Amino acid sequence: MLSTHSAGDPGRMKEYHYAGPVEHKFSPYAFNGGTVLAVAGEDFAIVASDTRLSEGYLIHSRDSPKCYKLTDTTVIGCSGFHGDCLTLTKIIDARLKMYKHANNKIMTSGAIAAMLSTILYGRRFFPYYVYNIIGGLDEEGRGAVYKFDPVGSYQRDTYIAGGSASAMLQPLLDNQIGFKNMENVEHVPLSLEKAVQLVKDVFISAAERDVYTGDALKICIVTKEGIREEVVPLRKD
Repeated sequence: MLSTHSAGDPGRMKEYHYAGPVEHKFSPYAFNGGTVLAVAGEDFAIVASDTRLSEGYLIHSRDSPKCYKLTDTTVIGCSGFHGDCLTLTKIIDARLKMYKHANNKIMTSGAIAAMLSTILYGRRFFPYYVYNIIGGLDEEGRGAVYKFDPVGSYQRDTYIAGGSASAMLQPLLDNQIGFKNMENVEHVPLSLEKAVQLVKDVFISAAERDVYTGDALKICIVTKEGIREEVVPLRKD
């Protein structure tokens, strides 16, 4: 017990109790929210994200899309810690330029996915806090989507959602695209128009429930003609 004179009463002693050591914590990561989604079709791929950049209950930016164009046939969606998203996309862009100068050709979507896997695995002891999804066209012109875990494991899929609202988006994609939990339903191929409308619908629904998703929706549509972008307003509260 420590004692000292009280400022209000010079003749009275004020008591302080030692509560023990205090632990101070520091985290190199921050979660900046946001949701990304990718859908692959017969001859197209869609990568979409919202544009809200937040931390806790503070909105840093309402115009920060999480879709990054890598080549004319490949787009990556990144959400999580915004600083790691920027660093990782800069590294990928530099590696793509090095590959183009060394081989005089552009890296394919599958090769970019394999390269990203090695980049993430190289940081396995201090991982990038990023949800990565790659969407694009493969060598045969078919839509391809690749999903990753933080340390580089990846696989090709038809549709995937990541980020803060992924738990709400993924079941809806399973039902509408994967035809899961449905009986006596004809499995028709997914058209581009239906896929775009479905992406808009799921993000509008997510913005109603997730405070980290909102403001606007950016959709990158990858076809053999190139990459086309659409922007759809979402809730701003």
